[in-house]
Order: sequence, then C-alpha cells, then structure tokens
Amino acid sequence: MNQKTTDLTQGNVAKQLIAYALPLIATSLLQSVYSIADLLIAGHTVGSIGLSAINNSSQIMTLVTKIAIGLSVGGSILVGQCFGGKDEQSQKEAVRTLFTVCILAGVVCTAVLWCFGKNLLILLDAPALAEATSYLQICALGMVFIWGYNALSSILRATGDSSSPFRIIMITSIVNIILDLIFMGPLHLGVAGAAAATMLSQCISFLIALAIILRNESFYGLNLGKLGIVADKLKLILKLGIPCVLQMTIAAISWLVVTYFINGYGVDVSAGNGVSVKIKDTCQLVLSSMSTGVSAMIAQNLGAKLYDRAKEILYTTMKLAVLISVVMIVFVELFAPALAGCFSKEPAVIEAAVLNLRIEIIGQIFYAGFLTYHALMTGAGHTTMVMLSSFTNCILVRVVLAALFNHFWGLPGVYIACMIAPFSSVPIGMAYTHSGIWKRSLVTKK
Repeated sequence: MNQKTTDLTQGNVAKQLIAYALPLIATSLLQSVYSIADLLIAGHTVGSIGLSAINNSSQIMTLVTKIAIGLSVGGSILVGQCFGGKDEQSQKEAVRTLFTVCILAGVVCTAVLWCFGKNLLILLDAPALAEATSYLQICALGMVFIWGYNALSSILRATGDSSSPFRIIMITSIVNIILDLIFMGPLHLGVAGAAAATMLSQCISFLIALAIILRNESFYGLNLGKLGIVADKLKLILKLGIPCVLQMTIAAISWLVVTYFINGYGVDVSAGNGVSVKIKDTCQLVLSSMSTGVSAMIAQNLGAKLYDRAKEILYTTMKLAVLISVVMIVFVELFAPALAGCFSKEPAVIEAAVLNLRIEIIGQIFYAGFLTYHALMTGAGHTTMVMLSSFTNCILVRVVLAALFNHFWGLPGVYIACMIAPFSSVPIGMAYTHSGIWKRSLVTKK
C-alpha cells in the first residue's frame, strides 16, 4: 500500500500542525500562481483592459470554484472522520460518492457558464465585456477538472496527505506560467490565451491527482469502472457540504456586489481592484489553507473522541494565524506601491490598487480569528454555523456597509466596509467554542 496517510490524532500538536499545514499553505500559494500569472503577464501585454477583463471573469469563476470547494469540504469531513474512526468501508463509500457527484456537477457548471457567462458579466457592469466573456467561456471548459481536482485533493488531505497536492500544484503552476508566456507572448492570444493556459493546467492537476488515487484503489476504493453514489453517504456529504457551499457562495456573491460598486468608477479602478484582489487573496491563502488543514486535524481527532486535543489544535492555530497576519499587514503596508507595480506600469491603476490594499489589508487580523473558529466548526461537522457566520460578515455587514459607505464616502468607503466586515464573525466563533457543542457532532457516531 503506497498511499501517504498521516494519523493526526497523535504526536506534538504544534509540530504536527506545522508539518501538516506547511504543504497546504505552499499548495495554496502555488495554486494562486494560476491567476497571478494570468494577471501579471496580461498587465504587461494587454494593459488595463486585460486586467479588468480577467478580474471580472475571475470573480465569477471564484464563485463556482468555491461551490466546488464547499461540497468537497463536506466530503472531506466525512472521509476524515471515517479515517480517524478506522471505518474503512464507510471511508471508501464516501470517496466514491464524493468523486461521482463532483464530476457530474462539473459537467453542469460547464454548460451553465458557457451559455450564460456573458449575461453574468453584463450584470456586473464589466467594462471590457468582449474580453471578459472570452476569458470566462474558455475557463468554463475546465469546470470538470476544477470540480474533480477539488474532490480528489480533499480526499488526500482528509487522510493526512498534504504533500501530494503540493507537488501536483507545483508542477501545474510551472506549466501554467510557461503556457501564459507562450499564448500571450509569441502567439498574441491575449486574455483568451490566459484562459486557455489556466484551463489546460487545471486538466493536468486533475489527471495527476486521479492517478495517485487510482494507484491506491485498495485504500481509497475508487475505480473508474465502478463509479456510483451510496445514498446514505450522499446524504451526509450534502448535509455537511451544502452549508459549506452556501457559505462560500454567500462570500463570493458579496464580493461580486463589491466588484459592481467598484466597476462604477471606471476601467482603471476596476483594473486596480483586480491587482489588489490578487495580492490580498495571496495573503489570505496562507490563513485559509491553514484553516483547511486544521479542519482535517480536528475532524480526525473528533472521530477518535480526543476533545482536549482538538481544542489544543484550535488555540495553537489561533496564535500562529494572528502572528502571520500581523507580518502580512506590515509587509503590504510598506510595499504596496512596489507590489502593485509588478502588475501594471499605468499610474492610475497602481494608485487605485494601493488605495485598496492599504485599507483592506488591515482586515487580515480579523480573518485570522474567524477562519480558525470556522476550522473547529467545519471539523466538527457544524457547517451550518459556518454558513451563518459568513452570512453575518458577508451580507449583513460587508454588502450593507459597502452600499452605505459608498454613498457617503465613495470608493474609500467601500474598502473600509470590506476591512471591517470579517470582525463580525469573531464573536460568533468565540461563543461557539465556549459552548462546547462541537464535542457532540461526530458524523460517524453510531
């Protein structure tokens, strides 16, 4: 048996957390290279129109990708707790069910985005509509690969293998950059070339992850000739995953609304927002990927009924996350102009990006808190609590304050609203943790 699993219920918590989370963080950072490379190269070959087109299309792609991630999280919780509880049969049934459902969902998403992508961009008031539509429709062809890869990588992480996804993304990130340079350089394909590079890279990541899982069929129980859905496992995956899907959809929709407000200030501000979004997202990936890893650790420990260890994991993560966020805030505040200048040489675009960065980056300290609490909720299977927490900070606070502050203070007001919003989920997480209800939420409990 060659699978690389890790029992996260034993050993020093801090050392195990760092050893397990570092590959996840590296994986997420490398994965962001996909979109960063597109934007970076487009900024120097196509200009602000290309930056704006990719930014607006990417917001829609992010929405759909987050839905895929949300459902995969539901499957990951189930697989992780089955693994921690040594229930091999249930683990194999969960793996097979999750993969089958995600492939079917990917096919549906491809059809929807191809047919209605332009309409969605029109709703966003996208300044560079033709270029944005081209980018979105080509990326839509890769939806099966996105859904499939998220299912497979979540299965690997749930069983303690965080290194394989890292190696996969390292390979495909290099491929993506090479294809970007070729397609947008000598071939002059513009934003369509950027989309093609991304889609092909996603295909490669899916195929490599699939090969790893299939090579260990005896452990994972996945066979392409015997795909299928086990009803009770689907019910649990949906029970856990749908709130995650709704949570991530809510977050993505709130950012679409913010993008709509920002698009009203013109193509340069839209392009600047695209630049700042990539920089902020890269910073936040460190925290969100750590949260993903912690969810897997907590799921295994709750599956083994190690409640004190699960709580120790939570607070160890919180300290590390706060420290990382402070370092990122200081770094971005000091080097915001230089970071924005990497993507564009147009002064108006750089100015817009810097304004956004220097306000919104402060909110990373709040992300450190609520993402850690969300990891406990997710690992315990209380994904509905995650959804309610996200609804509070994304809709009740971010969208409402963005509309209000935009009216009174214009563009800076929108950024201030986005900076404040994540704080609202911190008290919710604190109350949940102190309640202790997470100790009674084992999905594998008999």
